[in-house]
Amino acid sequence: MSSAIYPSLKGRKVLITGGGSGIGAGLVEAFVKQGAQVSFIDLADTISEQLPAGAATFYKCDLTDIPALERTLAQIGTVDILLNNAANDDRHSLGDVTEAYFDNRIAVNLKHLLFCAKAVAPGMKANGGGAIINFGSISWHLGLPDLVLYETAKAGIEGMTRALARELGPDNIRVTTIIPGNVKTPRQMKWYTPEGERQIVEAQCLPGRIEPKHVAGLALFLASDDAELCTGHGYWIDAGWR
Repeated sequence: MSSAIYPSLKGRKVLITGGGSGIGAGLVEAFVKQGAQVSFIDLADTISEQLPAGAATFYKCDLTDIPALERTLAQIGTVDILLNNAANDDRHSLGDVTEAYFDNRIAVNLKHLLFCAKAVAPGMKANGGGAIINFGSISWHLGLPDLVLYETAKAGIEGMTRALARELGPDNIRVTTIIPGNVKTPRQMKWYTPEGERQIVEAQCLPGRIEPKHVAGLALFLASDDAELCTGHGYWIDAGWR
């Protein structure tokens, strides 16, 4: 399958959080292929080997450490496009939740998105605009089990997107949310048996499995000038999973 080329993305400075694996690695690869200048942040020492050396710049940082994150973002400098992708969907029940675990899950799945947006917005404004793409989840729309804090954070992301789109719109900064369904990554595969995966596909309108490249295709459009009037809303890539 051939993919679209967006001339407006060539040379753009792109920052991707959680770019070392899974959906994030797919995003890094896709934007590199567009000729963008890609930086990505991850905590893991082991990152995807899909890219040739030097194709993108890797910054190791714990996104829950806000002072460290702000130092890393200052080192990266002005960007045109921010993809707030990093998250963690470890399973948990209500009975497992302590105050410390609550604070940690919100830090991992929500807090850093706002601080990344805050850090890059002034540079985008100075450059005449930009695009911030947040990553939500279908999970809270479906009410999936054992994810109460993850779903709380992901619901918050959609509200944050609406608020930031309104606040940053006068500066020509677009803010959107991508809402993926179940994406086939090594991490996701550990949660599902073959029977569970079959049930997901049966609940979709389309029979295919969503892969990182499909999510990246939507992200490329939303980041490009072709989406110049898209802001404040969520865009689904879930094969019609209901």
